Amino acid sequence: MILADIARLIRSKNAGPFMITFDIMFADLASYRRVKDSGALNPTAFAKLYRCPVDKVRYFECENALALKFSIPRPLTLGELGDGDTHGGQQFIPLMNVEIP
Repeated sequence: MILADIARLIRSKNAGPFMITFDIMFADLASYRRVKDSGALNPTAFAKLYRCPVDKVRYFECENALALKFSIPRPLTLGELGDGDTHGGQQFIPLMNVEIP
């Protein structure tokens, strides 16, 4: 099963001019724990998926909100020539197809 089939919401957005943040939210505790406990989403996997250094990946678990959150540096500074997604809202797409055992 892929993450898009389990999560209620997968989104990305600006976290300032130098960072993008990703939110993965779930409808119930069982879904949240299934994904969290699978190990499919962790800083190392996220760094590989988004081709960034693992030491730059920030990862947060928020069980009371049934959410996982990642933040990474933007590939280009917000608004820099070549920045094709100034709002950061299109960066979540690769997450949708992450396989969850």
